[in-house]
Amino acid sequence: MDILSGLNSQQRQAVTAGLGQTLVLAGPGSGKTRVLTHRIAYLIGDMGVRPYNILAVTFTNKAAREMENRVAKLLSGSAQGLFLGTFHGVCARILRREADRLPFESNFVIFDADDQETLVKRAIREMNLNEKLYRPASIHAAISRAKNELIVADNFPINTYRDEIVARVFRRYQELLLNSNAVDFDDLLLWAVTLFEQNPDVREKYARRFEHVLVDEFQDTNQAQYTLLRHMCSYHLNIFVVGDEDQSIYRWRGADYRNVLRFEQDYPETQKILLEQNYRSTQNVLDAARAVIDHNEHRTPKHLFSDRGRGEKISLYEAGDDYAEAAYVVDTIAQEIVGKRAQASDFAIMYRTNAQSRLLEEAFLRNGLPYRLVGAQRFYGRREVKDVLAYLRLVHNPADEVSLARAINIPPRGIGDKTLIALQVRAQQTRLNASQILMELGRGPDSPHWTTFSGRGAVVLADFGSLLSTWIGLKDNLALPSLFDRILADIDYRRFIDDQSEEGQDRWANVEELRRIAFEYQDRGLVEFLENLALVSDQDTLPEAVNAPTLLTLHAAKGLEFPRVFIVGMDDGILPHSRSFDEPEEMAEERRLLYVGLTRAKDRLYIVRADQRGARGNLQETIPSRFLGDIPDPLVEGRRRAGSQRMGGRQSSDYTTWQTPASRASSSFGRQSTAGKAQPSPSTGSFSRQAAPIIQQRYQANMRVQHPVWGEGLVADSRIQDGDEVVDIFFETVGFKRVVASLANLEIIK
Repeated sequence: MDILSGLNSQQRQAVTAGLGQTLVLAGPGSGKTRVLTHRIAYLIGDMGVRPYNILAVTFTNKAAREMENRVAKLLSGSAQGLFLGTFHGVCARILRREADRLPFESNFVIFDADDQETLVKRAIREMNLNEKLYRPASIHAAISRAKNELIVADNFPINTYRDEIVARVFRRYQELLLNSNAVDFDDLLLWAVTLFEQNPDVREKYARRFEHVLVDEFQDTNQAQYTLLRHMCSYHLNIFVVGDEDQSIYRWRGADYRNVLRFEQDYPETQKILLEQNYRSTQNVLDAARAVIDHNEHRTPKHLFSDRGRGEKISLYEAGDDYAEAAYVVDTIAQEIVGKRAQASDFAIMYRTNAQSRLLEEAFLRNGLPYRLVGAQRFYGRREVKDVLAYLRLVHNPADEVSLARAINIPPRGIGDKTLIALQVRAQQTRLNASQILMELGRGPDSPHWTTFSGRGAVVLADFGSLLSTWIGLKDNLALPSLFDRILADIDYRRFIDDQSEEGQDRWANVEELRRIAFEYQDRGLVEFLENLALVSDQDTLPEAVNAPTLLTLHAAKGLEFPRVFIVGMDDGILPHSRSFDEPEEMAEERRLLYVGLTRAKDRLYIVRADQRGARGNLQETIPSRFLGDIPDPLVEGRRRAGSQRMGGRQSSDYTTWQTPASRASSSFGRQSTAGKAQPSPSTGSFSRQAAPIIQQRYQANMRVQHPVWGEGLVADSRIQDGDEVVDIFFETVGFKRVVASLANLEIIK
């Protein structure tokens, strides 16, 4: 196969770039995956580079599998030995190989988000700290941010008393991880960087091996990943990165789009190539997206163009309230399906926060339409799946205290808190881990630990220890599915989980699905099974073909595309989110987030907002998103912005409406509320908005309030602004914040 066939001129320039450093800035839908895979094939097929000497990293297992399959197809299967995977997967492989240089064993386990928070809670309780004041999720977020910036517990910056607490919890959290022979997601990167920096010979070994380093989604790298890449390419200095700073939307988890700027500064001879031809969307969609993103600074302008024509105009719809907003979306989808203009799987409904899905789900259920929800409880987060995985992790790594704590009493064995505490104390006294104590108890009364426990306590612990010893003895001789079946049979798990109710049968079906996955790994083994499951992402579990509309957040939409896209909640305070109002970097990210959502649409784009939101009977007026004013009027149908003005840093817009086939259909909603909505005047037929209600100031200086995310805070100031109450609050968790009262869900603490 001709590796360069079918590439446009910009793609061909990127694929055939010479040695050294190459930065490819790829607009949405411009074929960046195609460029990466063809670049790998070009290195192997045309430049004679051995697959063994190529490292390619991306962010999801799904993307890695797709890349590997495409390369194999281009080279007729001759890419064996290629070191390809996610950042975390690549680091896990290296850490297992080099474990003798690290403070944990090669059979370490990777704790998921729940496990990590469990350890943080344990550290907080050990220190007798107030969990309401020092929330485990907030503390863990601070630890995660520090690790992404390559900061360890001993170097954690301390500016406040809270920082001192975080540093202490951080230190104990790391001790608990190592005691369990475990790492968290951030550790995979941090330990890999530490390994290279403390062991120059190891760094040189990998840097010499990887003659070419290729990176996907470069704009989503954090400081740890950027440093890791610099080490990996430090010998040959051949690094090829593909990304788009306009699609960097994961700042909240450490991603830093400024790595694109750093790359150009660190490698001044970088060749920069733009991919601007879009193969996904119509020109109207691209023009609207460009109009939004062009307001951001510190970016490389891209002139996106498409050969698909202008396409249909963007449909903009204002509902009376958020119930009518959801009804409009579902009714429009139903009409399109009934009219055979589209099929159900063509549609995606995107929103800023997960909470916005509730009314949409209710509207789908009322209409009897199926849907699929991305980002709900993940399969691997379900109770029964975590139970079984805890047993398998414990067999793989008996030092895993989190898995032991979950498995030891599931199904219930009558092991009480007093017995568990005695087990932990005995482990500390003997400098053994709890599983070693259990397995020694499994020998019976001859065990030196037997007298430590009450008669009944020793018996039940011994029974569990005996089972654990048996499973560990079998793990190297049984195929993974057989080990899976043996464990579940020994603990009679089905009888425990399946009570013959519909829920019980669903739970057992999930266990059988996990068993099916285990069969896929019967030749690769338990280690790879556990590692891949620990690193799986929401997009990795997204069904490939389901004939139903997809509901998902804008963050989850990254990398996906749909023929028809709804973006709902286009109100100030939702998109952009209220917390971004006084933070320029966060506002820029909100703009990038909308840009990503807009560019997911292939054929048709709907933008929807509501005049009012909240519980029926307690509706609050909303303001159209300031981003709507960025979209040129000629691109939009349904409602057009007639003028705008800025008030107090926020933009309010007036809209003129004219009837189109879409708007006539949407205006016939019987379920739509008209409270507070623009209504036609009997005399003129024009639209005028009803007067907004008078807002009463509710919050006063020195009043204590409770925020659902940031916890308790002290009001510093409050005022009426733009028809709403704006409150300045100092929170102990996050410092000073300015919030819009109608959106913040504040509770006054008496």
